Parts: sequence; structure tokens; C-alpha cells
Amino acid sequence: MTSASAPDLSESVVVVVRPAVPGDLAEVEALIQPFVNDKRLLPRTTDELEDLIPSGFVALVEGRIVGFAALEVYSRKLAEVRSLCVARDMQRHGIGKKLVQACIGRAHERNIFEVMAITSSEDFFRTCGFDFTLPGEKKALFLQTRDEP
Repeated sequence: MTSASAPDLSESVVVVVRPAVPGDLAEVEALIQPFVNDKRLLPRTTDELEDLIPSGFVALVEGRIVGFAALEVYSRKLAEVRSLCVARDMQRHGIGKKLVQACIGRAHERNIFEVMAITSSEDFFRTCGFDFTLPGEKKALFLQTRDEP
């Protein structure tokens, strides 16, 4: 889709990012599925998504869930941004970045040392402040949220 056919979110459309709630599960599943089909996201069972919802955020435009991301906390030292996706018709308007910022904000609140993202969209995560790559197709990017472990 070209940017000319995408909605102009700079005028009158409000994007709200809020913590995900169990009632969001069906819409989040539907949002994620096209990205799974395109192999942009790993498949998630309903049970796995139920587990991610409490650590997730949704982006809404006019009441419609148009984005999702979760912060999975592994320890006080490490967390991961997981299952980030934005509806295709809403991409390139900063929604993904807002979702990542919400995850990073939660990591700051919990005093997590590093946040990683395993992704094939390295450039996007670099614009969110992440850096460091591993060899191979998938990359792990890290953001240090405090000076010391």
C-alpha cells in the first residue's frame, strides 16, 4: 500500500496506546494472523497470546485495535519486545514506535537493564534506540535502560 492511500493520521485521528486486557484477545489474534501467514511473526497459540496480553499494549484508532506489542520480562536484567505488529493500513504513522515506547516505559518502571527485540526489521528498531546485531537473518537488538546492571 502506498502512503498516498494510507490514512493521514496527522489530522484528526487520535491514536491511543493502552495496556492490553483479556477482552482484547480476539482482536489481537485477528491482527497478528496476517503477519504470521507472511512469516513476519512467529505463530502464537491462543494460550500463548492469553499469556502475552497482561504484558501487552494495544494501539487503537477510533476504537479499533490497530497495533499490538508485549514486553516479556525474563529477569531484572532482560526483557523482550514481542509480537509487535501494526495493521497494514495504519503503518508508517508512528504507531509501532508508540507501542515500543510503551514497552520501554514498562521496562523503566520495572528497572529492567536491557530490552531486546528479535526482528527482521532492524532499521525500525534502530529508530527506537536499539542497537547491536548478531550474525544471521534474525537479529537481537538491545537498549540499555540504566547505567549499571
